[in-house]
Amino acid sequence: MAGHNKWSQIKRKKGALDQKRGKIISKHIRAIQAAVRSGGSGDPATNLALKNALSAAKSDNVPIDNVERAIERALGGGEGGNFEPAVYEGYGPAGVAVLVEALTDNKNRTVAEVRHAFSKHGGNLSGSTAWQFDTKGLIVVEDPPEGIEDLAIDLGVDDIEVEDGAVSIYTEAASLYAVVDSLQGEGIQTTVTQLTRVPQTMTPLSEDESRKVINLMETLEDLDDVQNVYSTADLENAALVG
Repeated sequence: MAGHNKWSQIKRKKGALDQKRGKIISKHIRAIQAAVRSGGSGDPATNLALKNALSAAKSDNVPIDNVERAIERALGGGEGGNFEPAVYEGYGPAGVAVLVEALTDNKNRTVAEVRHAFSKHGGNLSGSTAWQFDTKGLIVVEDPPEGIEDLAIDLGVDDIEVEDGAVSIYTEAASLYAVVDSLQGEGIQTTVTQLTRVPQTMTPLSEDESRKVINLMETLEDLDDVQNVYSTADLENAALVG
């Protein structure tokens, strides 16, 4: 599992979160509204999908006013559209497995856009890839206190990564919030708390292959309907990518 989070690190270093701030907020608002409608509640204590959506939005610093308006609109049945989840499976350059999660109000439009992105970057929207990923909880703690790794091990987490002054902790999906509560009980604040997909095995890539895969993933994530993109790409050589 270690090392698979390179894609998130690359995005942060390239400043993608700042450059596409409006689009990122829009994606979170869509996810919150879909979660409220599917769960029939605006209370995260009784609506796990909403709790997950709110945690992800908090990780990207979505303003609370935007979040509250999104919940109110969804509860009122007003503007915002009825978005349905959709998952697309395919292969990118060098045979990298790619899994795309979307929320859409028009599946024909979305699949056409996703297929075009795959084709444009040497991929193919076909085949089954979801089985190559496990759903895990992800917790990121920046500027971690001493002893956090021992504490995480005592909590029975699956894996721990330490890189660039941050600790990434992986848990079973069902244990995510219990681990977060335990960390916060020790005075440790989390930067990211969300569910993620972790590849069971990684595909090693050259510098050129890494560049091609990154271009595909960036194009997919730039689509309005796409929420998350996961791959089996080992992007260790991506440090060389400009």
